[in-house]
Amino acid sequence: VQLVESGGGLVQPGGSLRLSCAASGFTFSRYVMRWYRQAPGKERELVAVITSAGVSTNYVDSVKGRFTGSRDNAKNIVYLQMNSLKPEDTAVYYCNAWSRDSWLREYNYWGQGTQVTVSS
Repeated sequence: VQLVESGGGLVQPGGSLRLSCAASGFTFSRYVMRWYRQAPGKERELVAVITSAGVSTNYVDSVKGRFTGSRDNAKNIVYLQMNSLKPEDTAVYYCNAWSRDSWLREYNYWGQGTQVTVSS
């Protein structure tokens, strides 16, 4: 199983980035995909959830209206489009895949993270 994030980097305030997470080794379309972030000295927080059908929900008030999650089940990729970036969005962003089977066994995979730095 692999989750490989990409697309992070240094961006000026007000700019945009699109993060990608390429998945392999599991049935991607059956998994709920999540984006988390962790800023220095802070706990990891859930940013967005993208259901297997592609419905995206933001879980952090500070990103609502600015961040949008999406997925391409044909390519096994999940995205996080980030617009109007602010310095407080600076964090390591992680991709997560979660599923539960009919026996209620949970499967939970993480990517290695990609750094996003918003600074002038």
